[in-house]
Amino acid sequence: MLEIDVTKSLGAFSLQAKVSAPTGLTAIFGPSGSGKTSLVNAVAGLIAPDAGRIVVGETVLFDSGARINRPTHQRRVGYVFQDARLFPHLSVEQNLRYGGDHDADHLIDLLGLEDLLSRRPAGLSGGEKQRVALGRALMCNPQILLMDEPLAALDARRKAEILPYIEKLRDEVQIPILYVSHDVSEVARLATTLVVMDAGQVSIAGPIGDVLSRPDAVSLVGVRAAGAVIETRVAGRLLHDGLTELSFSGGRLMMPGHLGQLGQKVRLRIPAQDVILSREKPNGLSALNILPVQITGMEDGRGPGVAVGLLAGQDRLLARVTQRSAQRMQLAVGQEIYAIIKATAVGPEDVGV
Repeated sequence: MLEIDVTKSLGAFSLQAKVSAPTGLTAIFGPSGSGKTSLVNAVAGLIAPDAGRIVVGETVLFDSGARINRPTHQRRVGYVFQDARLFPHLSVEQNLRYGGDHDADHLIDLLGLEDLLSRRPAGLSGGEKQRVALGRALMCNPQILLMDEPLAALDARRKAEILPYIEKLRDEVQIPILYVSHDVSEVARLATTLVVMDAGQVSIAGPIGDVLSRPDAVSLVGVRAAGAVIETRVAGRLLHDGLTELSFSGGRLMMPGHLGQLGQKVRLRIPAQDVILSREKPNGLSALNILPVQITGMEDGRGPGVAVGLLAGQDRLLARVTQRSAQRMQLAVGQEIYAIIKATAVGPEDVGV
């Protein structure tokens, strides 16, 4: 567990953040200027907080009361930046070994680097460079891995190539990972814990599925980005229709494409704006996914919208409707209604493992 509780004044900006990051991937999400990079730089020792404490496991990295501030080189921290920062005159293998040789063979295999070892950075794609940077950061045997917008410079194709490797790291590397991003699809796919920052402070934090499904989170993540994350299992195929059947605690969902293997876990982000609500079970619709749900909460937006929290089985969903629709349907907390989700509403970028 990584525990952070720090304050820092940076000119007119003030960082006041308290974060608990367990093993797994903790996404630090928020708009530009919200303090995301300042927070991870405090963990790395690149900036010194004015006050507070940073502890990982039994190791104190910073404690203003005890006058402890470990230098950066004495903190077992791996850091991956937006640009890979590889040494151009060294081969991939030499770049990797520069970080150390902890678990080298396993990391090379995990990140798919075997065929790249003899090449130089100039001959690598952006995604390949970031995989090498990841391997180098982990070969120093860090207690913490920090990743600051590591995919921001990649196009959609290169992002799609590297995301599965980061998913593997999240599940196999038993250390806290702090992952800075402003891309909600990226965060929803990768994170186990989500910390939403605004103006230097933590607005909401918790398990990814709980945070993104909260109606009061819509104003923080944005109306277009708002949507719940659920864990499903591949239950079957409709080969002639090109659909995959997914099961979760709230029922079954049909999604386009060949998603995973039978029994495999699949994570979905379901955008709030693509969930339609009905007081009665509808008939004759083209939509394949109609789920019985219960309203758990409602939050008026700054505009004409209302965010509606929903419980489907033990999983949480989120819908966004107009205030006019909410009033006409007389929606209320505790009400049992139906959620309709189009199979095409969930894009490839919203599907992970």
